Amino acid sequence: MSAQKDVSISLAESSIVAGNDLHGTVVINYSGRFDSVVINSQIENSSDVFSYTCLNDKNIKHPYARLSIFKSELAGTNTINFTATTNHIPAEGEYTNVKFRVSIIQEHKEVVSDVTFTKILKA
Repeated sequence: MSAQKDVSISLAESSIVAGNDLHGTVVINYSGRFDSVVINSQIENSSDVFSYTCLNDKNIKHPYARLSIFKSELAGTNTINFTATTNHIPAEGEYTNVKFRVSIIQEHKEVVSDVTFTKILKA
C-alpha cells in the first residue's frame, strides 16, 4: 500500500514544443498549518522561464519562474490546476530538460515538496 504524499505535482504532457501549453496539477494533502504554496520551474542550462497563464480556470499573466499562491487564495480547495508556456527553444540536441517543483511554505520555511520533469522539444 502506497503512502499518500503531503503535496504532489503532475504534468499532463511528458514533452512540449516551445509556445505550446503545459498543463499541471498540484494536490495538497498536508494536514498541518501553512501560509502558501509555491510552484517553480527550472529550464536546464538556461535563464528562460515558463509564464503561468491560467490558475484554476482563471486567466493570469505571471511571466516568472516562480508562482506563489497564498492559502487564502485556495478557498478551501486542495487541488490547483495551472497552465504554463515558454518560448524556450533547445540550443543543443533535440530537447531541454525541465524541472517543476511545488513546495508548501509555513512561516518562511519549506515544510514539504515534490518534483516532476518534462522536456521541451525542438519543433
